[in-house]
Amino acid sequence: MKFGPVAPKDARGATAVHSIRQGELVLKKGTVIGDKEIAALDAAGVTEIVVARLDKGDISEDEAAAGIAAAVAGEGTRTDRAFTGRCNLFAETAGILVVDRDTVDRLNRVDEAVTLATLPAYKPVVEGEMIATVKIIPFAVPGEARDKAVAAAKKAEPVIRIAPYVIHKIGVVSTLLPGLAPKVIEKTLHITKERIAPAGAVIVAERRVPHDEAALAAAIAEVQKAGAEMVIVFGASAIADRRDVIPMAIESAGGAIEHFGMPVDPGNLMLIGRIGDAPVVGAPGCARSPKENGFDWVLMRLLAGLAVTRADITGMGVGGLLMEIVTRPRPREEKAAPLGRNIAAVVLAAGRSTRMGALNKMLAEIGGKPLVRIAAEQALASHARPVLVVTGHQNKQVEAALAGLPVRFVHNADYAEGLGTSLRAGIAAVPEEADGAIVCLGDMPQVDSGLIDKLLAAFDPEKGALVVVPSIDGKRGNPVVWSRRFFKELMSVSGDVGARHLIGQYTEAVVEVPLSGEAALTDVDTPESLKAVKAEIERA
Repeated sequence: MKFGPVAPKDARGATAVHSIRQGELVLKKGTVIGDKEIAALDAAGVTEIVVARLDKGDISEDEAAAGIAAAVAGEGTRTDRAFTGRCNLFAETAGILVVDRDTVDRLNRVDEAVTLATLPAYKPVVEGEMIATVKIIPFAVPGEARDKAVAAAKKAEPVIRIAPYVIHKIGVVSTLLPGLAPKVIEKTLHITKERIAPAGAVIVAERRVPHDEAALAAAIAEVQKAGAEMVIVFGASAIADRRDVIPMAIESAGGAIEHFGMPVDPGNLMLIGRIGDAPVVGAPGCARSPKENGFDWVLMRLLAGLAVTRADITGMGVGGLLMEIVTRPRPREEKAAPLGRNIAAVVLAAGRSTRMGALNKMLAEIGGKPLVRIAAEQALASHARPVLVVTGHQNKQVEAALAGLPVRFVHNADYAEGLGTSLRAGIAAVPEEADGAIVCLGDMPQVDSGLIDKLLAAFDPEKGALVVVPSIDGKRGNPVVWSRRFFKELMSVSGDVGARHLIGQYTEAVVEVPLSGEAALTDVDTPESLKAVKAEIERA
């Protein structure tokens, strides 16, 4: 290909390399120069233009791009019309993108003028999604370069294809142990349904059985008999060894374990087995979360009928660190103070009490004491230190109600915008030496120091207990202990909903402390609830 500056009269039939704007002239890059363009260039006073002209044996950029794209396109793909040296490939159906990486690499080494880029291999794609692009760098390439690229593609055909989803009926078995709340299983099922929906898959059978080999083996057989083409097992306890309950149950059901563990975090404790032709997956704990984890990488491939071999899994290490693992110990460069012992208390007392009428509920009295003082005194009687009280509405009166108590006040000027603003203000004021904070509500007068200390005792970052929640008959209540690991996310909470969504996102870091009674569930929002709580406390 000839390339360089020429006079407009000598540019006939060549391609403009650069866009030209001069006066009223607008000549776009890539325009083939003809008599009209030459006249316009002369009229605009342009004396020189950089052009590209094909040599013998050269082919145009669009022709080259279209030819290579057609050669690499396999089943389930389509190519668009080539334009400005680019030809894009799209998925014709939902599925998994399968790419022959070695061939793509060889094709990109044929000539620097020829490039092929794709989405990551094994990425789930939807119909119509762009999956690859062939781009020819200059305006023309030697036909020999195009031919070599096409030959490389044909030799490995197909280079790019879409594996459509072929498994659509899923069986789910959850094992049970004391302390596993039913709502955890319900949420797991909901997340699983959403996870498999893009593949057109549904849960056709579901069982909940004790965390026992025989019971689990029987349940797996039951869901398969009900039509499940694939079984996912969510264990109440993580798989620790090939001889653990879940792998042994799969073998008892007539299956075999193909691989245990994977170099993807989160997702390490994944197990893949098979009973006949049906895959059986022992899901890691992170599979209960909607966030991307190693389970996603394997699940979607299996739904597309693709084999996931030991070599596939062991090759996932590079790029396998998907996010910070909140249950891991802190980096060594951070402070080395003992964890789990230095927890601040944040008492939220800034709200407007709109449901109480004219009365600020924080100032409502039970036994001669304002609710906010009861909450602060119980926090001070616990092992939490320091005790921070977030004020807002009628802050002077609230501070007066706490006169004489060794608490620190944090004023939230934005209290009218919702609970989230008070949470942010309180967390921001927690001293740096604190390992976490227990967030207490000022309108829960039955939460005493003993309850608070039970929650503090369960906080153990070194064992992955980073969020501690009280639980009464499967219902989660307040207060909640939060590790400093979550402070950044707590600081982003907005509105009036609090931080419950974070508990759902980080199930692997949450520990529930079973309690009796209703103290952790009972707050005072209305005159009626105040009257009921007051009567109950006075009876006691």
